[in-house]
Amino acid sequence: MSGFQSEGSVTGRVYLDWNASAPLRPEAREALVAALDVVGNPSSVHAEGRAAKAVVERAREQVAVAVGAKPREVVFTSGATEAAGILRQVFPHGAVCVDDIAHDALWSHFDLTHAESGANVLAMGLANSETGAITEPPQRDADGFFPYGARRCSSLLLDVTQVVGRIPWAFAWSEASLAVLSAHKLGGPKGVGALIVREGLDIEPLSLGGGQELGRRSGTENVAGIAGFGAAIEAAMRDLDAGRWRAVAALRDRMEAGIADAAPETIFVGRDGARLPNTACFVTPGWKGETQVMQMDLAGFAVSAGSACSSGKVKASRVLTAMGYDDVAAASGLRVSLGPETRPEDVDRFTEVWAAAHARFRARAA
Repeated sequence: MSGFQSEGSVTGRVYLDWNASAPLRPEAREALVAALDVVGNPSSVHAEGRAAKAVVERAREQVAVAVGAKPREVVFTSGATEAAGILRQVFPHGAVCVDDIAHDALWSHFDLTHAESGANVLAMGLANSETGAITEPPQRDADGFFPYGARRCSSLLLDVTQVVGRIPWAFAWSEASLAVLSAHKLGGPKGVGALIVREGLDIEPLSLGGGQELGRRSGTENVAGIAGFGAAIEAAMRDLDAGRWRAVAALRDRMEAGIADAAPETIFVGRDGARLPNTACFVTPGWKGETQVMQMDLAGFAVSAGSACSSGKVKASRVLTAMGYDDVAAASGLRVSLGPETRPEDVDRFTEVWAAAHARFRARAA
């Protein structure tokens, strides 16, 4: 059975922010360290270069198998955010229509300049990082377009960063033209990810230079990071097949039940719909999420008030606002995201500490 580095056993802290970044898997660490000793450049034709190229291509195969794609469809990048930059490359002169609750990596490309004539591409997350809510993409209409509100989009880009390794998904049976993901969300190293490009789709390069990655992203490959990515995603799929995330979902539900008992006024976002097995997002109106994060941090728990890319921004959550919550509620959300190494005692202790902090909050507000 695969595992992760255990922060709690070393520091006494409990890590409950897996949607921000998963702890490094031992398989990824081993592959990464081994690749650091591969001295060649993957673009070199000598034996050392071929050895480095073999490391990259093995990881490409591992990623392709995990996401249900062909190896030639996998482009290694520095992460999902860089991969999402393809929106500027593929459709530089057309509109990009982005789902309201998409991650900022996609939302930053929102452009309705050509809204009257329809958007060229719809970009959306398959699962929201803040709430865990799963959103099924629209089906193509009779003319082959993806309907989104009043607009019709010719192509679909999916952010599957929070999905891969947690719920079943395959690029091959999706209707997406493009997909993006990051290694560190599934126990790989930070700073590496992938863009998946449907075979036959002609794209402009993400970066110009030496023509690496079949000309789609120039620059010498991060061999060690890529090796760790491949090992991590392979191990993640083993965990998924073994049913480890079903156990995580049971722990998440146990935590939510305890919180609901302690604070009946708390709202659980997305609880009645499809969502990731590890994610709880709950709102206690008037108790700011950032305040809760700091209180829990001081008590030894790492949790979040939203997307890690938005940390430090004390404001209402754009995602919760888009879901219809008012500004007070949207600023009061807390995200707790678990993983396969989260223990029942971790969840129970968090629930107890959070409930005590909630009681103090209510006493002050009375």
